[in-house]
Amino acid sequence: MKQILVFVLFSSIMCWMMFAPVYRHVVIVRQALLQKEVDYMLEVGASGRYGYIDEEMIRASRERLESKGFNPSLLDYNVGTTSGEDATNPAKPVLRGTGIRLSISYPYGKLFAVDRLIGLDPVPGDVRMGASGVKMSEYVPDM
Repeated sequence: MKQILVFVLFSSIMCWMMFAPVYRHVVIVRQALLQKEVDYMLEVGASGRYGYIDEEMIRASRERLESKGFNPSLLDYNVGTTSGEDATNPAKPVLRGTGIRLSISYPYGKLFAVDRLIGLDPVPGDVRMGASGVKMSEYVPDM
């Protein structure tokens, strides 16, 4: 009986030790991809050519992140400005000097479920990882 108990405990610890680095790296890579996407969208959206981040840009971002393994319907985008203006309206771009804020979040899901093997409580499924940034708009209207 002791041998069975030792085997079960040892195998569960071995399982956790083998898979822990893998899923932790998945979290790190997802976080890095979200931050890279935020930085890219702010670079494009706050440029002198646009001055906004509209639904078309968000749709293209969802497609890029989907190609990296994200579920596009679970991505949550929040666009705003430091002055409270609407930063999603292409008809009224944010003028130079005002910051455009962008945050993208994505749920952890059941990524930490393997922690139960060693008695740790996994991260709740509704908790989200996220990335955010602010960049000053460089848009100047033509005169």
